Amino acid sequence: MNTKKLTLTALLTATALVLSIVEGMFVFVPQCPGVKVGLSNIAVMFALFFLDKKTAFAIGFLKSFFALVTRGAMAGLLSLSGGISSIIVMIILISFTKDSSTSIVSIAAALTHNIAQFGVISIVYAPMSMLPYLPILIISGIVFGIANAVFLHAVTPALSKLGGKK
Repeated sequence: MNTKKLTLTALLTATALVLSIVEGMFVFVPQCPGVKVGLSNIAVMFALFFLDKKTAFAIGFLKSFFALVTRGAMAGLLSLSGGISSIIVMIILISFTKDSSTSIVSIAAALTHNIAQFGVISIVYAPMSMLPYLPILIISGIVFGIANAVFLHAVTPALSKLGGKK
């Protein structure tokens, strides 16, 4: 890895961690704990679109490790399951469709992230029925997936000047 790419990867990782911390300070839907915009995923999407898969996975794993260290095992597990599954879905969409729009990729990633976390929560808290929460996760995944695509479009010109493929 060259110095420029390493520096950009470190910057994206730091940005993702800071966004994760800031986002954790706000409750977006008071009746729905855990529903977040997922702003830190913008760094992962940028890495995937403009750097490479390996870098996107590295940022995803580092975000999960950060969640584990700062918020505990459950947060780390949820971050890992949602983050890695959403990266895999983004890679599949980008690989098999040449014209994948950022919005479609972002929505699919957000939905996958939420459904993976829903699966983990359903397994851990098996006696509780989590099914009523699923529609909220689907709606928030679509809304916040669109929002993240808009944010990615907004920051791409500035981040592209730092490096990465066009």
